[in-house]
Amino acid sequence: MRKRVKKHVPNAITCANLFSGCVGIVFAFQQNLIYAAYAVILAAIFDFFDGFASRVLQEFSGIGKDLDSLADMVSFGVLPSVILYELFLQAPQIHGVSTYLNFIAFLIPVFSALRLAKFNTDTRQAEIFIGLPTPANGILIGSFPLIMEQYPNLAHYILNPYGLSVFAIVMCALLVVEMPLMSLKFKNRDFNKNIYRYLLLLFSAILILFFKFAAVPVIIFIYIALSVIQFKIANEANVSVK
Repeated sequence: MRKRVKKHVPNAITCANLFSGCVGIVFAFQQNLIYAAYAVILAAIFDFFDGFASRVLQEFSGIGKDLDSLADMVSFGVLPSVILYELFLQAPQIHGVSTYLNFIAFLIPVFSALRLAKFNTDTRQAEIFIGLPTPANGILIGSFPLIMEQYPNLAHYILNPYGLSVFAIVMCALLVVEMPLMSLKFKNRDFNKNIYRYLLLLFSAILILFFKFAAVPVIIFIYIALSVIQFKIANEANVSVK
């Protein structure tokens, strides 16, 4: 009995991720974007702990991997797209254009699906990511309503239909681009092997301490920048050795 319960713990946490995403979608369609944003964050917490539980309990399965991707599709694909769509509706409407332009938001789940399908079959992504992970993209979009609540003067910049359109297209590209990004999984505590992860955690802690949710876009940028630096140095080192 104990073994059977242990086997289902990671999947139960993954289901909590999915449940959070579904509830968040309801909040988003009710224009309660603050609660919807918190649902994204809660889903991300569950997403972290289902993988953590799998490693601690040594319970891995094909169904767990597929279930995780399905949950991520809802929580970090569909939910963020609905939040983004509602932001489009709050932005100044462009006569004759916004009726169609606003639907750009739903490219996010399309490219998230491509990203997740690719992740499940790409053996290169066992220890690294190729393209921006869907949770990072989801948290970034979810941070916008929270930033506007924290800094109302920034709402004017966020609620720009042209800016939101460019943002959506750029994020879709980042989800599927052939760019290696570091995983945040620590296999050991060796500082030299994890220096970029430690730097990211340090910068994140400092930025969140001072800027709270407004730090999220900067943290995502730092994550991408550190990953580019890390893999560029690693590639140069391999070339020099050869």
